[in-house]
Amino acid sequence: MIVACSLLKITEIVNGTLVGSGNITINQVLIDSRKAIGNDNLLFVAIRGVNHNGHDFVGDLISKGVCNFIVDSSFSIAEIVNKANFIIVHNTLDALQSFAAYQRIQINYPILGITGSNGKTIVKEWISQLTGDSLIINKSPKSFNSQVGVPLSLFMFEQQSDFGIVEAGISRMGEMERLKRIIQPNWGLITNIGQAHQENFFSVDEKLNEKVKLLSGCEKIFFNIDDGVVYSKLKTACVGSELISWGRNNDADLIVNNVLIADNQTIVRVGWKMNNYRLIIPFIDNASFENAMHALLIVLSMGVDIEKVLTRMAGLKPVAMRLEQKEGRRGCLIINDTYNSDITSLELALDFLKQQARRNEMQRMVVLSDLFQSGLPKRELYQRISNMLSSYHVDHFIGVGSDLFQNRDLFGEQALFFKTTESLIESDLLNGINNRVILLKGSRDFMFEQITELLELKQHQTVLEINLNALRTNLNAFRQMLKPNVKLLAMVKAFSYGSGSFEIAGVLQHQHVDYLGVAFADEGRELRQSGINLPILVLSPEKRSFMQMIQYKLEPEIYSFKILKQFSEAVKNEGISSYPVHIKIDTGMRRLGFLPDEIPQLIKELNGHSHIKIMSIFSHLAGSEDQMHDSFTGHQIETFKFCCDQIIQNIDYPVLRHILNSAGIERFPEAQFEMVRLGIGLYGISSIENSEIQNIATLKSYISQIKPIDFATTVGYGRRGRLATAGKIAIIPIGYADGLDRRLGNGNGEFLIQGKLVKTVGNICMDMCMVDVTHINCEEEDEVIIFGEQLPIIMMAEKMGTIPYEVLTSIGRRVKRIYYQE
Repeated sequence: MIVACSLLKITEIVNGTLVGSGNITINQVLIDSRKAIGNDNLLFVAIRGVNHNGHDFVGDLISKGVCNFIVDSSFSIAEIVNKANFIIVHNTLDALQSFAAYQRIQINYPILGITGSNGKTIVKEWISQLTGDSLIINKSPKSFNSQVGVPLSLFMFEQQSDFGIVEAGISRMGEMERLKRIIQPNWGLITNIGQAHQENFFSVDEKLNEKVKLLSGCEKIFFNIDDGVVYSKLKTACVGSELISWGRNNDADLIVNNVLIADNQTIVRVGWKMNNYRLIIPFIDNASFENAMHALLIVLSMGVDIEKVLTRMAGLKPVAMRLEQKEGRRGCLIINDTYNSDITSLELALDFLKQQARRNEMQRMVVLSDLFQSGLPKRELYQRISNMLSSYHVDHFIGVGSDLFQNRDLFGEQALFFKTTESLIESDLLNGINNRVILLKGSRDFMFEQITELLELKQHQTVLEINLNALRTNLNAFRQMLKPNVKLLAMVKAFSYGSGSFEIAGVLQHQHVDYLGVAFADEGRELRQSGINLPILVLSPEKRSFMQMIQYKLEPEIYSFKILKQFSEAVKNEGISSYPVHIKIDTGMRRLGFLPDEIPQLIKELNGHSHIKIMSIFSHLAGSEDQMHDSFTGHQIETFKFCCDQIIQNIDYPVLRHILNSAGIERFPEAQFEMVRLGIGLYGISSIENSEIQNIATLKSYISQIKPIDFATTVGYGRRGRLATAGKIAIIPIGYADGLDRRLGNGNGEFLIQGKLVKTVGNICMDMCMVDVTHINCEEEDEVIIFGEQLPIIMMAEKMGTIPYEVLTSIGRRVKRIYYQE
């Protein structure tokens, strides 16, 4: 919650020029135009980013009632100068950071700054779990650690607290000094130094030098003394700071005497201030051990009672870095955010709820528990929550907990309240909810997973998880390859390559892509009915679907004289002029499209069809991903240019040209023209093994049964399966009806169980398959990864003798899609 400032004061802070009234008081700062709600006290900072420019949305925001802006000097306000107040600066990001630095000065409690290559967010969240109700902690939400995220975090901090925690993430030289000026940490922690985000640094040592800049001047600095590289750097770069460490080294303040892994937990004996203690970490991996020790060192240094800390340590919960969207019963959608419960993360979750409700045209519902550790008086806290629910137009609210129950008068008459989760469940209210998007957000003590279990649609337990953050990352990675002003058409055909059409399209619309592409009109109709309003190109139009296309404003590919004549007549009969169409040229693919020698006749035909307007001319590359076909690809591009030039010379308006697909974007930047088409690259497949492109889809199932198998026993249909020796098999409920190809049977397919590869045994059945787990320590209900980050889909495709496209698009509709994002 920022300290309220007048526009005149903010102008002074950011060294800007004020145009308009300086008497307006500002109490909210935004950079995302999609979250802006008309408010006299809101300030919108127009940031110029790699993929978006906030200045492009100023006019629209003014029409929505926003009247205060920070813009840069290159933005013309001449036509809108009397409609709003403007602070004009040289660089709006600098202004945002300067105002955040001013807000930091107003905070009178100590702030811990966390840097390092890995573990920052988990350590931050575990510090909060270990302090419990002993201290009030303000912390940056999730991974808000960038040049923009850090200022936004400080704007969210409450004035009353015992401690603040801010992450600082960097990706290149010079960034940490900017973050340090904003955070001004009293304490500092460096988790580790590694290869993460190494691409813009000459060496790991150079990156370490940059990270340590955050810590220089801190009163106390925390680290792992066993990391000799970090220790040496701190001793020379942070003279005057108190160095506090953990590790096996006897010079550590928190000494690790013994570590034992047993029964899926790590038992650690430590020494602290001349006393010995035994603690249990409920994880067995090295990363969790390291993160837990960092968090323990910080919390003990805060003065929290060690016995309480040790009890809380044994109950540490994994940090879920995501909002999960699941299909619910009776037409509902469930947004599960029961992992984080504070007022900052509530606002982020409400924004996600708003997106999903708009997309699906459904009412919005929130089930919320009491919030702890807010640092606010309860009356003020719940009044603020009530205001947030109103501003996000929540239709239905259920409050759970004694605090919410006592403050129920602050909420509308339609709100319902229960003192416990059990009483809500027993009321049977949840069984009568229909056709709503439901946000579940509860503190851990309220065990909202019971509510999730009741509301979630019970389906096939094999699921395809879709990482929406990775989707955005891939989109932006390809956008960075584009020249300025080149537009982007995203392909969402074939159920978005198996990932779910409207869910993916909604994210792409939110990210302001220029066009969407589908195969058939039915796919476009479903997107329109789901609230997608982007232009949509239909690649395989059929005469029977023309009226549907016109009704839903879908734009057809025109690939033959017959289709040109038929669609033009359909548009003419509806009394429509200049209907947008897209001309397809066949430059060598030998599928749909006009051949080069047909272009003169096409030009004559187009002149006779005034009811249509060419939006774009395009073609398909046949082998852009393969170097051996580069000369043919070059020929296609030249042919395309020649054909386009002939058509464009005979029309009097500009058109878009596009020939590049995902591989083409990566390998032929000279042929971007005015637009490109992004397909499989969006979903995590790169033709050049680009390290920035992330896997977005993980297909997973579970072990339904384990049984011993003798050497002579056969497995599956046709008695094709046998083990080399006596052993055991696991049965997994996924088969060819789910898209698991039969070519993966009999040892050709491999999955992951407990991080180890297991081979298929016998034929793939319709609804299940069998794997050899003779040498794996596993149990029934254990997770099975079919493909994902650790087992790339391309490996499965190679075993099948096919391409990732086929694997993704073959995943059956009965496999539940789960969408999540940070």
